[in-house]
Amino acid sequence: MDCPSCAKTIQANLEHLPGVENAAVNFASGKLSVSYDPSQVEERVIGDRITALGYTFDIAPTHPVQTLQTQVTGMDCGGCAKTIEANLQQLAGVSEVSVSFASERLTVSYHPEQVREADIIKGVTDLGYSVEQVQEKTAAKKLIAKVGGMDCGSCAKTIVASLQKTAGIHEVSVSFATERLEVSYNPSQVSEKAIAERVTALGYTVEDVTTTNVGDTGSGSDAVAQTQATPSQRSSKSDLTGWQFWLLTRRGQTVLFSGIGLVLGLIAEQLLSLGWIAQGFYVMSLLVAFLPIARAAWIALKLRRADMNLLMSLAAIGAAILNLWFQGALVMFLFALGTTLQTFTLGRTRNAIRGLMDLTPPTATVKRNEQEVFVPVEEIQVSEILTIRPGQRIALDGIVVSGMSAVDQSPITGEAIPEDKEKGDRVFAGTLNQTGFLEVQVTHTAQDTTVSRIIHLVEEAQESRAPIQQWVDRFSAIYTPIVLTLAVGIAFIPPLLLAQPFNVWVYKALVLLVISCPCALVIATPVSLVSAIGAATRNGVLFKGGNALETAGKLTTLAFDKTGTITQGMPVVQQVYDLGEMEASTVLRIAACLEQQSEHPLAKAIVTAAKTKGMELETPEDFTAIPGKGVWANFGPSIYFVGNRRLFAELEIPLSAAAESLLAEIESRRHTPVLVGNREGLIGAIALADGLRLESIEAVRLLKRIGLKRLVMLTGDRASVASQIAQQVGIDEYQAELLPEDKLQAIYNLRHQGTVGMVGDGINDTPALAAADVSFAVGNIDIALETADVVLVGNDLRRLAYAIQLSRRTMSVIQQSIVIALVLNGTFILLGTLGVIGLPMAVLEDMGSSLLVTFNAMRLFNTKTDEA
Repeated sequence: MDCPSCAKTIQANLEHLPGVENAAVNFASGKLSVSYDPSQVEERVIGDRITALGYTFDIAPTHPVQTLQTQVTGMDCGGCAKTIEANLQQLAGVSEVSVSFASERLTVSYHPEQVREADIIKGVTDLGYSVEQVQEKTAAKKLIAKVGGMDCGSCAKTIVASLQKTAGIHEVSVSFATERLEVSYNPSQVSEKAIAERVTALGYTVEDVTTTNVGDTGSGSDAVAQTQATPSQRSSKSDLTGWQFWLLTRRGQTVLFSGIGLVLGLIAEQLLSLGWIAQGFYVMSLLVAFLPIARAAWIALKLRRADMNLLMSLAAIGAAILNLWFQGALVMFLFALGTTLQTFTLGRTRNAIRGLMDLTPPTATVKRNEQEVFVPVEEIQVSEILTIRPGQRIALDGIVVSGMSAVDQSPITGEAIPEDKEKGDRVFAGTLNQTGFLEVQVTHTAQDTTVSRIIHLVEEAQESRAPIQQWVDRFSAIYTPIVLTLAVGIAFIPPLLLAQPFNVWVYKALVLLVISCPCALVIATPVSLVSAIGAATRNGVLFKGGNALETAGKLTTLAFDKTGTITQGMPVVQQVYDLGEMEASTVLRIAACLEQQSEHPLAKAIVTAAKTKGMELETPEDFTAIPGKGVWANFGPSIYFVGNRRLFAELEIPLSAAAESLLAEIESRRHTPVLVGNREGLIGAIALADGLRLESIEAVRLLKRIGLKRLVMLTGDRASVASQIAQQVGIDEYQAELLPEDKLQAIYNLRHQGTVGMVGDGINDTPALAAADVSFAVGNIDIALETADVVLVGNDLRRLAYAIQLSRRTMSVIQQSIVIALVLNGTFILLGTLGVIGLPMAVLEDMGSSLLVTFNAMRLFNTKTDEA
């Protein structure tokens, strides 16, 4: 390795290998650590991938990795943590190091046969730091749950801050947009119940809790699920919509009761002139909305965090001190209404993705001991036979072993037209059997179905952070302290130095605090990501994260693999020729009848072509096959031969000058000829070639229409074939006769000239996919889900243009929302400082800007394939 980029290249390539769970490459020490599933990938394959990239390696003996956790004291800043990490990473046998300056926690993954625990501790103490207590080495676990009750991104940060202070918790991730909590923890130090109680103590709800061993995806067969949500349990109060949301949820009830108190107070004051009664209603309205907000503010304050709940609580308390009960009640009501509307709106997107889970039935009919029995899907094992009648949803992924039917696969592929299924075809869980009876052999358990993995990927993608979010976070970190300092100055400097009325300037400061809350700015990116990824999923495009979604819109070059991507990756009949003795249709029918018995890909292509034309195929007599050459059989009164030149030469069947000329013409077009003849000679020939995907030409046209001018085809095929295919589909640039490592280098060369995307099937082009700025996969969904940043689930290349356009539209919406938030905040901060607006208007601005940003982002959710 020449530089850290080499390490990143190796890591990216290995992590795209199916079966590789994690890869870590350290350039400084030259160490590589790979966690992998030996049932899916061998050491040899991993080694071949490294050598294909031009690097050498020595394999060390593999032993179980252990984890050391300890508290480190004496660190003065984040630089000390980095110093410890750098020093320990030099130790042979240390595979991963993490040091948190904030929590003073050190976590080391190491190979005990190469390095001792005492050596690791010495590596810390030699730097001048102290190690207080070594924790017991226990396999870490991951808890995944749904958290309800969050009002904004600040709530998510409060949960993270609280859990990070709990002993035994390694990592915490909370997404406000998806209401998803992930906690990596040591079960010997903290229990699942204790984690849930810690969250509920903050005033939030915890539902649908599952736990897995760290390293499991949660969808594989090795995942250890302690609690699994069933379809009947998958809905909760936070998922309610319409009037039920407002009547049955805590949020809705808070808004209703606070609003009723406010209205009754206005009636008593304005119509009945009952001042004291009106004030009582105002106090009631304020307290109903204030108490849950104050509770959240107090928790944040204990964690030394200032969020918008604290700002609003201060505003309410200030209004009460100044005897402005109506204004205080109005502030609290508007704030509660705004956050509740935001949650209600976001719930639409959340529930759309959760709806995929509800498509899978909780039970299925299984054939056991020649009887049909109803069984919960969690109890069904691989290889069991499901029976599915018309109108029933398919419970698990499998292969059709009996029956024919049309199956609606739109939940998985986004394709509205049902697909005909027969013996040997694959079906997916959650799809709808429409017309016929099917028997399906199960290939994946309930935790490992395609729809389960899609949901898992979508949830992770919606939680991910796009690069633009990092800019927002840096801005907010500077912006919030500046505004708080300004508010303190406005409250105290004029009264103390200029003898101004104290209550007037405190009120102005309160107005500024309310306006300054950067809620709209903070939620602009995550809400847009959730909406865009939700829309893409509904249309058969899976983005694996915010980075992929952002990068796709910046592409200047898109490279394609040929076989299995632009072409079908299987032979297709191009043309049937006759020599005048029989019609071309008869030549095809004879060949198809003989090839019915063969499993060769060319034979299957011929049979498929005949069936497509509606031909009825008879079974020939005295069928004989010669491997590598062809077949013959009695068909009617004659014996016919179907095969290659070697078959005809071996049987001494003469080829006329016309026959030789025909075969030469077929071969000149780079097609494979299958000869059809009898004892007298050749009666015709069938030309086969790797067929174009039906949508390839249209896909290229759409890409050019959206402005992506540079399209490049990379193939290992001959230059003449590459030229022909490129010309057919409309691609102007191609590189031929490339090995996988050559494709990798081609991608690196293209990246020097701009942002590059790579489209492939994930089979022999994985290194190139990993090297591209963003990768797209088509073909086998199992492989595609593992190898690319963006998956075209329905194998429709036309969705490339949709994915790129959706990315561009998403970034445009995010930029619009950021500008809206900054302009409104800046304008109203100025107006508030000048005393032009009061508390109610300040709250309206804060909630209005947040709702405006949310509604702007929600437009992405309805983006169709023809609108992006």
